[in-house]
Amino acid sequence: MGMALSALGWVLSDSTRAERLLALSGLTPDGLRGGLGDPALLGAVLTFVEAHEPDLIACADAIGASPEKLVAARHILSPEGNWE
Repeated sequence: MGMALSALGWVLSDSTRAERLLALSGLTPDGLRGGLGDPALLGAVLTFVEAHEPDLIACADAIGASPEKLVAARHILSPEGNWE
């Protein structure tokens, strides 16, 4: 979950990107704060990052991970990732 939290920090470091996450996910800032320990929420953050390849690459670079590791983490955290 540490990599997903780092990715969330990266997303929130840019106000435009953070607003896009909230708008697309339907989350509120309070809901986001309240779900920091929820694997499904963190998986959704990684899904958000993964959905836009430039974000995936930039996020991976910023947090010192490979894009493949971010995608693998999403598969672990997201419910649909458990079925593959």
